[in-house]
This record gives sequence, C-alpha cells and structure tokens, in this order.
Amino acid sequence: MRCPVILFFILFNVVSSHAQELDSLLNRAPDTKYLEDQFYIGIGYNALLNKPEGIKQSSLSYGLHFGFIKDIPLNQKRNIALGVGLGYAVNSFYENLMAYKENGVVLYDRIPDSVDFKRNKIESHSIDFPLELRFRTSDTQTHSFWRVHTGLKIRYAFANRSRYIDEESHISFDNPDVNKLQYGAYLSVGYNTWNVYVQYQLNDLFDNAITSEGEPIAMNVLHLGLIFYIL
Repeated sequence: MRCPVILFFILFNVVSSHAQELDSLLNRAPDTKYLEDQFYIGIGYNALLNKPEGIKQSSLSYGLHFGFIKDIPLNQKRNIALGVGLGYAVNSFYENLMAYKENGVVLYDRIPDSVDFKRNKIESHSIDFPLELRFRTSDTQTHSFWRVHTGLKIRYAFANRSRYIDEESHISFDNPDVNKLQYGAYLSVGYNTWNVYVQYQLNDLFDNAITSEGEPIAMNVLHLGLIFYIL
C-alpha cells in the first residue's frame, strides 16, 4: 500500500503546481478552438460485491489509476465533448478468500477466523481505455469550473497475482482466473481540482472460478474515490 500512496501524492503535487501555472495564464487571448485535453490521476477504495458466504474484506483494498484523455468537443460552445483516453491502473483486493493451486487448478477457500495470517490479496495491473461523455461550465478564460464525466472503461488486466502470507508459509502465483478483459461504467463529478469518482464493474472479477466446495465466485467491484485532472 505504501508505494502507491507515495506515488499518488507525488503525482498530486505535480497536478497542483501545473494548475497554479494555468491560473496565471487566464489573461491570454481567447481561443475559440480550445480543448480540455487532460491528464488524470485517481485513487480510491475497491469494494467487492456479491462475495461468497463468509468472505469479508480486510485492510484497505485500494485502486490507483492515471492516464490521458483526448477531448473532442461536440458543440459550438465546446462545453459538451467526447473523451477518449489511455491509462494504467493497479488494484489490490485484501480479503479472506485464499487462492492456492492443486494439481494445476486454482482453488479458493475461506480462511478461518482462527488463523492468524499477515496478508491475503489479489493484485491486478491493467491498461485502461476510457470512453466518456463530458459536460462542463468552462470557457477559454475559466479554468475553475464544474464538470460531469460519465462513460465506459475497458480494462485489459495483463498481470494478476494472488498472494498469501502467514508465519509459516508464503504462497504467490500468477492467477489465470482473474478476468483479463474487464469493463465498467463510471461517473466523475466535481469542481476545479476535486472530483468524486465512482466506477461499477459490469462483469465478474474472476472467470469461472469456484471454491473448493464447488460454489461459483461471481464477485464484481465498486470503486469509490477521487480523481484529479490537469490540462
């Protein structure tokens, strides 16, 4: 958790410094062709939905994502636009559903409450492809404005790892059950720098995964957090 949080604050400081530079340029000549091309960075909490019975989250299941979105205005006032982007994300899920391999097959068991384990998580790294509709109150001279962005995000999860650690064992392996192709609907609403971000995953986190007792694992993810933009 420490490294993503440190990275987030470094990138946030960069966003803030550039925003201050933009404020000093407000007296420039009007640009009737202005765009809201933006870099973005977001951080938040990953809530697992539809968990199997007895499964609960522990620690802070975080998500960090950043990238760039190209702005394509759709009207003459240029306050309605389409956004097409490319980004990177890392997501961790801390819970008591232990993954392990048996005869080449990945199985899952609930960790008993009596077991004192240090860590159990799934970590996923992905390339993101957001497509969004954008509404805003900005113009060529105003860089502090309300915005509403809503759209779909396709995510290619290229690296997915399960890890379990206790005092006696350390299990870590690439988990092929995590869906490599994920997609979800999202909404961000805010003013100036601060924006609330919500994303609901439309497909399951796992592809045909089952517990050792044969119960299907059909969890999906609700991401709640903040997102920051820089022009």
